[in-house]
Amino acid sequence: MTKAIVIGAGVGGLATAIRLAKKGYAVEVFEANDYVGGKLSTFNLGDYRFDAGPSLFTMPQFVDALFELCDEKPADVFQYSRKEVACRYFWEDGKRLTAYGDTNRFVKEVEDKLAVPAATLKRYLSKAKKKFDRTRSLFLEHSLHKWQTYLRKETLIGIANYFSFEIDTSLNRVNTAQLKESHLVQFYNRFATYNGSNPHKTPGMMTLVQHLEQHYGTYIPKKGMGDISASLYALAKRMGVSFYLSSPVTEILIENKKAVGVRIKEETHAADLVVSNMDIVPTYRKLLPNQKQPEKILSQERSSSAVIFYWGISKSFPQLDLHNIFFSDDYKQEFDAIFKTKTLYHDPTVYVNITSKDVPADAPVGKENWFVMINAPHNTGQDWTAMTQQLRAWVIAKLNRNLDSDIASLIEEEWVMTPEIIAQRTQSYLGALYGASSNDKMAAFLRHPNFSREISNMYFCGGSVHPGGGIPLCLLSAKIVSDLIPTP
Repeated sequence: MTKAIVIGAGVGGLATAIRLAKKGYAVEVFEANDYVGGKLSTFNLGDYRFDAGPSLFTMPQFVDALFELCDEKPADVFQYSRKEVACRYFWEDGKRLTAYGDTNRFVKEVEDKLAVPAATLKRYLSKAKKKFDRTRSLFLEHSLHKWQTYLRKETLIGIANYFSFEIDTSLNRVNTAQLKESHLVQFYNRFATYNGSNPHKTPGMMTLVQHLEQHYGTYIPKKGMGDISASLYALAKRMGVSFYLSSPVTEILIENKKAVGVRIKEETHAADLVVSNMDIVPTYRKLLPNQKQPEKILSQERSSSAVIFYWGISKSFPQLDLHNIFFSDDYKQEFDAIFKTKTLYHDPTVYVNITSKDVPADAPVGKENWFVMINAPHNTGQDWTAMTQQLRAWVIAKLNRNLDSDIASLIEEEWVMTPEIIAQRTQSYLGALYGASSNDKMAAFLRHPNFSREISNMYFCGGSVHPGGGIPLCLLSAKIVSDLIPTP
């Protein structure tokens, strides 16, 4: 039986393993940690359960597709519900906004709270939808690095509408020109953080990201985000995939410019093809050190990272929902701190995720599990201990002001994740959450392809390669890889 080895059991690696097993490969997955899921994993602090990483679930059809591919009914093994409220937003000047999943209701909310005419927002959302529809085939569903992709009808239509993509201007300029109202501009600028970028640098093309959330909605798995990776892990095992945890790969074996297996300490494991779900930089630097290094790709600016406080809170806050954002008063200064001076801003934007709102078992009755995330620079050797202590004080002061509370006195359990720890736990280069940033207008084309031009039978999936970071894109990367690999 033709054998495939997948390095890394992140969500992209799990999905790739499932797809290759379905195609008829004998699949082995080697994972350095003693758990699967990569960033999408869970842990407990006392009586509180937390999702370690990604907290936003959109486009669940990509997860469902994996069960359907394997002739299973998704609802029988993985359940989720759509959120009526996508997120609640708080500004220091007292403005409040509820982002409803229903577009008409959201448009009315913006008109009522921010005095932005419904026609203005509908026109903006319509333009974002057109961008997505014209580019999804090229940027999301097929390899950007195969000439056949550019001969597809959908791609040719997209190229013909190049100027409508607003690639030559920034997301902030597009939002300011089209929306004008400062709170709404900041609201839509935030979506640049979905791929770890700066809204003042990333191209206007990125308005399509907000279309995805508004159009397809936001969801919550019945058992929490960790159930995405847990369910895919169980599916992979049902498909016959073999997993080896606590088994860090130390080298990808290459013979005559062909991937032929991997080495784990002193053991070698032969294979007919190898797929790396590991961050592309350590894949080359650590596992392929003797092969030609794609320096232009590997040296790109890294995306932002995060500092995450995991707090068990001994109180319930009815004004909060699953997703909550407390905005900085000066977004540009905040992003300048992250990307230019590589430090933390004194008035950060704070994201609070509370899964116990929808998964009651995640916290004791009358209490809540807070996942408090602040955008941060990737790790360049900063003193994260000192920076995190200062950040904690800033964050608590901000939450106290907005919630009229004494948050510090309510914290029963606490743990902190820094970019340094993210790098150690997930092998994400410099702790960057999304690989390379998308601050350059050509960033999408500069991401590493899902295959190697130099090494046959060598493939790549996950958030650091095409098409990008985040759960939906990681799942799409797995599909692209599977489509590139021939049936045995």
